[in-house]
Amino acid sequence: MSASASCGALAAGVADRQEAQGAGTSCGVRAGAGAICGALVAAVLLLGAFGIASAQQLLPGERAAAVTEIPGVVAAGATWELIWADFKTADGIVGTPDGGLLFAQEQSDSIRKLDVNNHESVYLSDAHGPGAVSMDAQGRIYAVQRTCTDPGLWHSASCPELTRVSIVAPEQKILANSFPDGRSLGRLNDLIADGKGGAYFTVGGLYYVNPQGVVSTVADQNILTNGVMLNRDGKVLYVTNMTTVVAFDVQPDGSTRNRRDFGALEGDKGADGMAIDSQGRLYVTASTGVHVLGPDGKHLGLIPTPRVPITIAFSGPEKKTLYVGQMGAVGPDGKAWATPQGVRNTAMTLYRIPMLAEGFKGRPK
Repeated sequence: MSASASCGALAAGVADRQEAQGAGTSCGVRAGAGAICGALVAAVLLLGAFGIASAQQLLPGERAAAVTEIPGVVAAGATWELIWADFKTADGIVGTPDGGLLFAQEQSDSIRKLDVNNHESVYLSDAHGPGAVSMDAQGRIYAVQRTCTDPGLWHSASCPELTRVSIVAPEQKILANSFPDGRSLGRLNDLIADGKGGAYFTVGGLYYVNPQGVVSTVADQNILTNGVMLNRDGKVLYVTNMTTVVAFDVQPDGSTRNRRDFGALEGDKGADGMAIDSQGRLYVTASTGVHVLGPDGKHLGLIPTPRVPITIAFSGPEKKTLYVGQMGAVGPDGKAWATPQGVRNTAMTLYRIPMLAEGFKGRPK
C-alpha cells in the first residue's frame, strides 16, 4: 500500500472512530510520505478528541467563533466543523455539482477534490502551480496557474515558465500568459469564469481575458485586489479592495463600466475570497470572518471564523453548507503548525457550517 493510500485508510479509520465516539469533528487528510502521514493522522486524532463543535476547547491557533443570527442567512449558535487540514494550501475553492469541492494546491502542483463525505482525491495533476479554481455552468474548469513562482521554491526568482490563466478541463487551453504589452501576468490571485469562455482575474489590479485570449484592464488604479465574483445574472462584477468591495457593470462583450464602491466591511481588513447565495447576497472573507452584504451592499452581519479565512464557497446537499478555507493547522505535536524563520507557512484548514441561506444554483459559484 502506498503512503498516500495508507494515509487515506488511516484517516477513514479515524473518521469511523470519531463517529462511534460521537466526536464533533472529522478531518480528511492527505500526505505524500509515510512519516508525514502518521503525523497528520495523529493530529486528526487530537482534533477529534477536542471536537470544535463543542466550542469548549479551542484547538491551538484557533479563536472563539460564536455565531449570532443573521436572519435568513445563518442561525444563532451554528457551529463550524473541521473537515480537512494539511501543511499545504486549499485555495481558490469552488463547489461541484455533486456537492463536493475543488481546490487549488500550488505546493503539490495539483487541483484536488473533496467529495461530499470529505474524502480527498487528485482531480488534476501536473496543474502548473494552480492558485485558484473556477467552474462555469457548462462544466469548464478554469485556473490561475502560477507555474514555478512559488516563493517556497529555490528557483522561483528565475522561473522560466510564464504564469497564465487557463481552461484546464475537460479540454486544456491557455487563455493568456502575458499582458498586451508583453509583460508577464505575475503571481495571479483569483479568477471567476464569465460563462462565455472568458474570465476575470486579479493580480494587483483587475483584468479580463476574453474567449479569444485578449487581455484588457478593468481597474489598476487606486485599487489592491484579491477576490473576484459575479452576481447572479453576470451583469455586475465584484472585486475586493482591502477594506471594501468595488462593483462594475458588465457589458455584453465582457467590458465593464461604472466603477463604484459597493460595500464596506465594518472596519475589517484583508478582504479576500467571495461567494453569492440564491438571494444575491455577497459573502466576503476578511481578517475576522465572513462578512455578509445584501444585494444593495448593506452590511448584514459577520459570521466569525475559527481562523483567518481566505477562500469560500457554497456546496453540499441543496447548496446549504458554507465551506471556508482558513489559514493555519494543528501540527503532529498538538501545537499550532509553525515553520522555521524565513520559511513560508502554507498550512490550511477547511471548515464548514450549516446555513439557512442557499448558494446560488445557476452556476457552481
